[in-house]
Amino acid sequence: MIKIRDLEYLDAIETHRHFGKAAEACHVSQPTLSGQIMKLEEQLGVSLIERHPRNIMLTPAGIQLLVKARRVLSAARELEQTAKSLGDPLSGEFHLGLIPTLAPYLLPGIMPPLIDGLPNLELMLHEHRTHELLAMLDAGSLDALILPWLDEMQHFEAYDLFDEPFVLAVSKKHPLADRKRVKLDYLEGHKVLTLEDGHCLRDQALGYCFSAGADEDKRFQATSLETLRYMVAANIGITLLPKLAIMGQQENSAIRYIDFQQPAPSRRIVLLVRQNYTRMECVREIVGIIRKNTKA
Repeated sequence: MIKIRDLEYLDAIETHRHFGKAAEACHVSQPTLSGQIMKLEEQLGVSLIERHPRNIMLTPAGIQLLVKARRVLSAARELEQTAKSLGDPLSGEFHLGLIPTLAPYLLPGIMPPLIDGLPNLELMLHEHRTHELLAMLDAGSLDALILPWLDEMQHFEAYDLFDEPFVLAVSKKHPLADRKRVKLDYLEGHKVLTLEDGHCLRDQALGYCFSAGADEDKRFQATSLETLRYMVAANIGITLLPKLAIMGQQENSAIRYIDFQQPAPSRRIVLLVRQNYTRMECVREIVGIIRKNTKA
């Protein structure tokens, strides 16, 4: 019979693509992990791992097994959490995923009230890009996500948290810097700095820019909002930034943050869970606390 622990080893190998790192993540020695995988291969009669001098990867058979293994691991984790919460449904671990363009700006405002309001809940935070978070939620390794809504999320349950407007960030030397508010169509003819591929914020911001007649500044794609901020401060270009990312930044002498006239471009921030997720009492409490502490 296949053991849950062996499935955890296989999952760790696919995640880290390295025996040493996978063993460390599983809190076992590398020989132990490697030996158990070899025993699993013998038990099943198929090769699960391609072993190369510098890296390892799953075989096609290993990938097929991992898909089912992750479902089993998800069910096992959910069963464990359900059992732990029978006495107190608002206790135990709760794994929450956020994207890099939201986490550092939202968490300082919501973590203190979440900790105070749910003292027995151990919030475990995970920061990844959108597609990675969705895969982790689908696989059951995360309980919920906080991120901007996209149409591809329709097979999850979504709970609205707040709408976050975008602002225009320009250098104080830019021709638009003296305006108190701007219309979206003021961007017509301008080139806008963006994040690199893989950030949902990039697609959302470009959608508004393209609709206004602006174009992407293809000379540079940033890896973070902070990099975009430095580029704008150096008068290399302009960009759209989410409102939370500029809180406390107004004193920056090199950048002007300008609000858009209504209807302002914005992103809809939601909390996502899997359909038929069992720990809904936790979800309702978390959603309520976040909504209360993100009101304008």
